[in-house]
Amino acid sequence: MKKGLLVIISGPAGSGKGTIVKRVRELAPFDFSVSATTRKPRQGEEEGVHYYFVTKEDFEKKIAEGEMLEYAQYVGNYYGTPKKPVEKALAEGKNIILDIEVKGALQVKEKMPEAVMIYVLPPDYETLLARIRGRGTETEDVIQKRMTEARTEIKTFPKYDYVVINRENGIDEAANDVLAILHAETMRTSRNAEIPETFFS
Repeated sequence: MKKGLLVIISGPAGSGKGTIVKRVRELAPFDFSVSATTRKPRQGEEEGVHYYFVTKEDFEKKIAEGEMLEYAQYVGNYYGTPKKPVEKALAEGKNIILDIEVKGALQVKEKMPEAVMIYVLPPDYETLLARIRGRGTETEDVIQKRMTEARTEIKTFPKYDYVVINRENGIDEAANDVLAILHAETMRTSRNAEIPETFFS
């Protein structure tokens, strides 16, 4: 059985990466890795569906024992990707998609160099700013912090394998771009190393 593809999707707030991931999963058989967190469940959230909810002590134990593929701290809580479920799914030939921020993505790439890294961006800076402002849910101060973060994040651009531009009303186009990338990845010679040995048998 061929090992599954591990796909990492990153992008600044307002890039639409979450919506693209949702559309990709509607179009193709991709498993979505459930993250672990130390924050309390919100109304409607289910254990093992939205997150694995663990204590801070348990999370730090998992870090110490090397059980986290990647992790980070936000507003006093840990968030991260447990390693075992990802490794198990890949070994079973399942394709896994991770929607994670840049720091986590680079942690995963270091541990699993075969991961396919895709960076999602809107067409330009003005569109990104307009999308974040269009949410109407954040103060101008928070918006400016997000834009500063986006400027920092984009410096990691060369470390990604591909870029997908999410144009206005272009979710389907962006999702199909992601699927085209993944289809090409399945045909890499490094992912088909058995062919020379089995071709004549």
